[in-house]
Amino acid sequence: MNGDLLHERLEQLYQQYARREFVHPDPLEFLYLYQDPGDREIAGLIASSLAYGRVAQILKSVRKVLDVLGSSPRLFLLETSPSLLEKLFAGFKHRFTTGEEIAAMLLGTRRVLKEFGNLNECFVHGLKKSGGEMVEAQCFFTSSIIGGGCKNSLVPAPEKDSACKRLNLYFRWMVRDSDVDPGGWNGVPKKELIIPLDTHMFNICRKLGLTDRNQANLKTALQITENFRKYDPDDPTRYDFPLTRLGIRTDTDLDGFLASCGVDCAIQKPTKKTGSPKKLNSSSQI
Repeated sequence: MNGDLLHERLEQLYQQYARREFVHPDPLEFLYLYQDPGDREIAGLIASSLAYGRVAQILKSVRKVLDVLGSSPRLFLLETSPSLLEKLFAGFKHRFTTGEEIAAMLLGTRRVLKEFGNLNECFVHGLKKSGGEMVEAQCFFTSSIIGGGCKNSLVPAPEKDSACKRLNLYFRWMVRDSDVDPGGWNGVPKKELIIPLDTHMFNICRKLGLTDRNQANLKTALQITENFRKYDPDDPTRYDFPLTRLGIRTDTDLDGFLASCGVDCAIQKPTKKTGSPKKLNSSSQI
Protein backbone atom coordinates (compact mmCIF):
# COMPACT_ATOMS: atom_id res chain seq x y z
CA MET A 1 0.00 0.00 0.00
CA ASN A 2 1.34 3.40 -0.99
CA GLY A 3 1.39 5.35 2.27
CA ASP A 4 1.34 8.77 0.61
CA LEU A 5 -1.62 7.79 -1.57
CA LEU A 6 -3.54 6.41 1.40
CA HIS A 7 -2.86 9.55 3.43
CA GLU A 8 -4.10 11.69 0.54
CA ARG A 9 -7.29 9.63 0.15
CA LEU A 10 -7.97 9.63 3.89
CA GLU A 11 -7.59 13.39 4.04
CA GLN A 12 -9.93 13.81 1.07
CA LEU A 13 -12.46 11.58 2.82
CA TYR A 14 -12.11 13.66 5.99
CA GLN A 15 -12.68 16.93 4.16
CA GLN A 16 -15.74 15.46 2.44
CA TYR A 17 -17.52 13.76 5.35
CA ALA A 18 -16.23 15.16 8.65
CA ARG A 19 -19.12 17.57 8.90
CA ARG A 20 -22.17 17.58 11.13
CA GLU A 21 -24.53 17.25 8.18
CA PHE A 22 -23.28 13.68 7.73
CA VAL A 23 -23.87 12.57 11.33
CA HIS A 24 -27.47 11.39 11.01
CA PRO A 25 -28.34 8.61 11.61
CA ASP A 26 -25.96 8.21 14.53
CA PRO A 27 -26.41 8.25 18.33
CA LEU A 28 -23.74 10.97 18.41
CA GLU A 29 -26.42 13.47 17.43
CA PHE A 30 -27.92 13.30 20.94
CA LEU A 31 -24.81 14.95 22.40
CA TYR A 32 -25.52 18.14 20.46
CA LEU A 33 -28.59 18.69 22.64
CA TYR A 34 -26.49 19.41 25.75
CA GLN A 35 -24.42 22.56 26.15
CA ASP A 36 -23.17 21.70 29.64
CA PRO A 37 -20.27 19.19 29.45
CA GLY A 38 -21.52 17.67 32.71
CA ASP A 39 -24.78 16.71 31.02
CA ARG A 40 -23.17 15.88 27.68
CA GLU A 41 -20.76 13.34 29.17
CA ILE A 42 -23.66 11.39 30.70
CA ALA A 43 -25.74 11.55 27.52
CA GLY A 44 -22.66 10.39 25.61
CA LEU A 45 -22.08 7.45 27.91
CA ILE A 46 -25.69 6.34 27.43
CA ALA A 47 -25.66 6.87 23.66
CA SER A 48 -22.37 5.07 23.08
CA SER A 49 -23.23 2.19 25.41
CA LEU A 50 -26.44 1.48 23.49
CA ALA A 51 -24.78 1.86 20.07
CA TYR A 52 -25.13 -1.70 18.84
CA GLY A 53 -27.76 -3.24 16.57
CA ARG A 54 -30.15 -1.55 14.16
CA VAL A 55 -29.70 2.20 13.95
CA ALA A 56 -33.43 2.93 14.26
CA GLN A 57 -33.65 0.87 17.44
CA ILE A 58 -30.50 2.48 18.87
CA LEU A 59 -31.91 5.97 18.40
CA LYS A 60 -35.23 4.92 19.89
CA SER A 61 -33.60 3.33 22.95
CA VAL A 62 -31.23 6.25 23.60
CA ARG A 63 -34.10 8.71 23.31
CA LYS A 64 -36.17 6.66 25.75
CA VAL A 65 -33.44 6.78 28.41
CA LEU A 66 -32.61 10.45 27.91
CA ASP A 67 -36.29 11.42 28.05
CA VAL A 68 -36.43 10.00 31.57
CA LEU A 69 -33.33 11.95 32.61
CA GLY A 70 -34.75 15.25 31.40
CA SER A 71 -32.92 18.42 30.41
CA SER A 72 -30.07 17.88 32.89
CA PRO A 73 -29.03 14.22 33.22
CA ARG A 74 -26.39 15.21 35.79
CA LEU A 75 -28.84 16.89 38.16
CA PHE A 76 -31.36 14.12 37.66
CA LEU A 77 -28.87 11.43 38.72
CA LEU A 78 -27.67 13.42 41.72
CA GLU A 79 -31.20 14.16 42.92
CA THR A 80 -32.90 10.81 42.22
CA SER A 81 -32.82 7.97 44.75
CA PRO A 82 -31.39 4.59 43.71
CA SER A 83 -34.72 2.87 44.31
CA LEU A 84 -36.61 5.29 42.08
CA LEU A 85 -33.94 5.03 39.39
CA GLU A 86 -34.30 1.25 39.34
CA LYS A 87 -38.08 1.56 39.19
CA LEU A 88 -38.01 4.03 36.28
CA PHE A 89 -36.08 1.60 34.06
CA ALA A 90 -37.67 -1.65 35.22
CA GLY A 91 -39.32 -2.33 31.86
CA PHE A 92 -36.54 -1.09 29.60
CA LYS A 93 -35.10 -3.43 26.93
CA HIS A 94 -32.59 -2.89 24.13
CA ARG A 95 -31.70 -6.18 22.44
CA PHE A 96 -29.95 -8.11 25.24
CA THR A 97 -29.54 -5.05 27.48
CA THR A 98 -32.04 -4.92 30.35
CA GLY A 99 -33.45 -2.14 32.46
CA GLU A 100 -31.51 -3.51 35.41
CA GLU A 101 -28.27 -2.98 33.48
CA ILE A 102 -29.21 0.58 32.52
CA ALA A 103 -30.08 1.35 36.13
CA ALA A 104 -26.83 -0.24 37.35
CA MET A 105 -24.76 1.86 34.94
CA LEU A 106 -26.61 5.04 35.92
CA LEU A 107 -26.23 4.27 39.62
CA GLY A 108 -22.52 3.69 39.04
CA THR A 109 -22.36 7.01 37.21
CA ARG A 110 -24.11 8.62 40.16
CA ARG A 111 -21.44 7.23 42.53
CA VAL A 112 -18.69 8.58 40.28
CA LEU A 113 -20.32 12.02 40.21
CA LYS A 114 -20.44 12.09 44.00
CA GLU A 115 -16.82 10.96 44.33
CA PHE A 116 -15.10 12.84 41.50
CA GLY A 117 -17.58 15.56 40.54
CA ASN A 118 -17.86 14.35 36.94
CA LEU A 119 -16.88 11.48 34.64
CA ASN A 120 -14.06 13.53 33.13
CA GLU A 121 -12.26 13.81 36.46
CA CYS A 122 -12.73 10.09 37.11
CA PHE A 123 -10.99 9.22 33.86
CA VAL A 124 -8.23 11.79 34.37
CA HIS A 125 -7.62 10.32 37.83
CA GLY A 126 -7.24 6.87 36.28
CA LEU A 127 -4.95 8.25 33.59
CA LYS A 128 -2.66 9.87 36.16
CA LYS A 129 -2.73 6.78 38.35
CA SER A 130 -1.64 4.63 35.39
CA GLY A 131 1.14 6.98 34.34
CA GLY A 132 -0.71 7.96 31.18
CA GLU A 133 -1.48 4.39 30.08
CA MET A 134 -4.78 4.60 28.19
CA VAL A 135 -5.95 0.99 28.57
CA GLU A 136 -5.27 0.98 32.33
CA ALA A 137 -7.16 4.26 32.62
CA GLN A 138 -10.08 2.68 30.78
CA CYS A 139 -10.05 -0.22 33.24
CA PHE A 140 -10.16 2.22 36.15
CA PHE A 141 -13.01 4.14 34.54
CA THR A 142 -15.20 1.12 33.83
CA SER A 143 -14.55 -0.47 37.24
CA SER A 144 -15.50 2.83 38.88
CA ILE A 145 -18.89 2.70 37.15
CA ILE A 146 -19.49 -1.03 37.48
CA GLY A 147 -17.52 -2.21 40.50
CA GLY A 148 -17.05 -5.54 42.19
CA GLY A 149 -16.54 -7.53 39.02
CA CYS A 150 -20.22 -7.27 38.10
CA LYS A 151 -21.10 -8.10 34.50
CA ASN A 152 -22.94 -5.52 32.47
CA SER A 153 -23.48 -5.61 28.69
CA LEU A 154 -23.17 -1.80 28.59
CA VAL A 155 -19.76 -1.56 30.25
CA PRO A 156 -16.90 -3.47 28.58
CA ALA A 157 -13.83 -4.98 30.20
CA PRO A 158 -10.63 -3.69 28.52
CA GLU A 159 -8.55 -6.06 30.62
CA LYS A 160 -10.10 -9.00 28.75
CA ASP A 161 -8.58 -7.88 25.41
CA SER A 162 -11.90 -6.56 24.11
CA ALA A 163 -11.61 -3.87 21.43
CA CYS A 164 -14.16 -1.90 23.50
CA LYS A 165 -15.51 -0.19 20.40
CA ARG A 166 -18.36 1.61 22.16
CA LEU A 167 -16.13 2.80 25.01
CA ASN A 168 -13.48 4.17 22.64
CA LEU A 169 -16.25 5.77 20.60
CA TYR A 170 -17.37 7.57 23.76
CA PHE A 171 -13.86 8.83 24.46
CA ARG A 172 -13.55 10.09 20.87
CA TRP A 173 -16.78 12.03 21.24
CA MET A 174 -15.73 13.62 24.55
CA VAL A 175 -12.03 14.28 23.92
CA ARG A 176 -11.91 15.47 20.30
CA ASP A 177 -13.35 18.91 19.62
CA SER A 178 -14.43 19.25 16.00
CA ASP A 179 -17.50 19.97 13.89
CA VAL A 180 -18.52 16.34 14.48
CA ASP A 181 -17.16 15.45 17.92
CA PRO A 182 -18.49 17.97 20.47
CA GLY A 183 -15.78 17.36 23.09
CA GLY A 184 -16.12 18.75 26.60
CA TRP A 185 -13.41 16.83 28.44
CA ASN A 186 -10.10 18.27 29.59
CA GLY A 187 -6.87 16.59 30.65
CA VAL A 188 -7.04 13.71 28.15
CA PRO A 189 -4.70 14.09 25.13
CA LYS A 190 -6.46 13.17 21.90
CA LYS A 191 -3.18 11.66 20.68
CA GLU A 192 -3.76 8.84 23.20
CA LEU A 193 -7.21 7.88 21.87
CA ILE A 194 -7.72 4.37 20.51
CA ILE A 195 -9.64 3.69 17.30
CA PRO A 196 -13.22 2.43 17.95
CA LEU A 197 -12.95 -0.95 16.27
CA ASP A 198 -15.86 -3.10 15.13
CA THR A 199 -16.14 -5.67 12.35
CA HIS A 200 -16.87 -3.07 9.67
CA MET A 201 -13.88 -0.88 10.53
CA PHE A 202 -11.72 -3.98 10.95
CA ASN A 203 -12.54 -5.18 7.44
CA ILE A 204 -11.76 -1.79 5.91
CA CYS A 205 -8.48 -1.49 7.79
CA ARG A 206 -7.37 -4.95 6.67
CA LYS A 207 -7.96 -3.93 3.06
CA LEU A 208 -6.07 -0.70 3.57
CA GLY A 209 -3.10 -2.57 5.03
CA LEU A 210 -3.49 -0.98 8.48
CA THR A 211 -3.52 -4.37 10.22
CA ASP A 212 -2.39 -7.90 9.46
CA ARG A 213 -4.24 -9.43 12.38
CA ASN A 214 -7.24 -11.77 12.12
CA GLN A 215 -9.38 -10.68 15.08
CA ALA A 216 -11.03 -7.38 15.94
CA ASN A 217 -9.68 -7.27 19.48
CA LEU A 218 -7.72 -4.78 21.59
CA LYS A 219 -4.33 -5.73 20.13
CA THR A 220 -5.70 -5.10 16.64
CA ALA A 221 -7.25 -1.77 17.66
CA LEU A 222 -3.88 -0.68 19.06
CA GLN A 223 -2.05 -1.75 15.89
CA ILE A 224 -4.49 0.15 13.67
CA THR A 225 -4.26 3.20 15.93
CA GLU A 226 -0.48 3.12 15.71
CA ASN A 227 -0.67 3.03 11.92
CA PHE A 228 -3.08 5.96 11.86
CA ARG A 229 -0.55 7.87 13.99
CA LYS A 230 1.81 7.79 11.01
CA TYR A 231 -0.60 10.14 9.24
CA ASP A 232 -1.58 12.27 12.24
CA PRO A 233 0.52 11.68 15.39
CA ASP A 234 -1.55 14.13 17.42
CA ASP A 235 -4.97 12.84 16.34
CA PRO A 236 -4.95 9.12 15.42
CA THR A 237 -8.77 8.81 15.48
CA ARG A 238 -9.17 11.69 13.02
CA TYR A 239 -10.31 9.42 10.20
CA ASP A 240 -12.65 7.22 12.23
CA PHE A 241 -15.85 9.18 11.62
CA PRO A 242 -15.47 9.64 7.83
CA LEU A 243 -14.52 5.97 7.38
CA THR A 244 -17.59 4.82 9.29
CA ARG A 245 -19.82 6.97 7.08
CA LEU A 246 -18.92 4.50 4.33
CA GLY A 247 -20.75 1.84 6.28
CA ILE A 248 -23.70 3.75 7.70
CA ARG A 249 -24.93 6.12 4.99
CA THR A 250 -26.43 4.90 1.73
CA ASP A 251 -25.14 7.96 -0.16
CA THR A 252 -21.49 6.90 0.24
CA ASP A 253 -19.32 4.67 -1.95
CA LEU A 254 -17.14 2.24 -0.02
CA ASP A 255 -16.04 0.31 -3.11
CA GLY A 256 -15.12 3.53 -4.87
CA PHE A 257 -13.01 4.66 -1.94
CA LEU A 258 -11.17 1.35 -1.74
CA ALA A 259 -10.55 1.36 -5.47
CA SER A 260 -9.14 4.90 -5.27
CA CYS A 261 -6.67 3.59 -2.69
CA GLY A 262 -5.58 0.88 -5.12
CA VAL A 263 -7.10 -2.09 -3.31
CA ASP A 264 -9.62 -4.80 -4.22
CA CYS A 265 -13.17 -3.61 -3.67
CA ALA A 266 -14.30 -6.97 -2.25
CA ILE A 267 -13.83 -6.64 1.49
CA GLN A 268 -12.17 -9.68 3.01
CA LYS A 269 -13.90 -11.02 6.07
CA PRO A 270 -11.91 -11.95 9.18
CA THR A 271 -10.99 -15.60 9.53
CA LYS A 272 -12.18 -15.81 13.13
CA LYS A 273 -15.26 -14.59 14.90
CA THR A 274 -14.92 -11.44 16.94
CA GLY A 275 -16.60 -10.36 20.12
CA SER A 276 -17.79 -7.08 18.67
CA PRO A 277 -21.48 -6.52 17.91
CA LYS A 278 -22.18 -7.34 14.25
CA LYS A 279 -22.28 -4.40 11.89
CA LEU A 280 -24.20 -5.32 8.82
CA ASN A 281 -25.33 -3.06 6.09
CA SER A 282 -24.90 0.40 5.92
CA SER A 283 -28.17 2.09 6.65
CA SER A 284 -29.61 -0.47 9.06
CA GLN A 285 -26.87 -1.40 11.50
CA ILE A 286 -24.18 0.12 13.69
